[in-house]
Amino acid sequence: MALQPGPVLEETAARFALLSDPTRLHLLSLILERGECTVGELAAAADVSVANASQHLRRLALGGVLGRRRAGQQVYYRVVDDTIKPLCDVVCASVEARASIRVQAEAG
Repeated sequence: MALQPGPVLEETAARFALLSDPTRLHLLSLILERGECTVGELAAAADVSVANASQHLRRLALGGVLGRRRAGQQVYYRVVDDTIKPLCDVVCASVEARASIRVQAEAG
């Protein structure tokens, strides 16, 4: 699958850049694991400030990865892009496999 220069390549690069931040990935993994969550719940679970979590979640929402809804004072986030979970599963499995090989090589 060779991507040609142009809008699709630019959008693909933007999507990977959006997912390249460890805090955003942590927040995203929490939502994938728990389902819809409030900003406060996610901030506490990720051990970051509510303001920091809110900024990262906002970027993920603007990028089309997350959806949000307001209920009174609370803002709830959920994954709306069905490709995110399989993408994360593939990448995480690859990283874990490489780490396992590296550990085995160091022990052997």
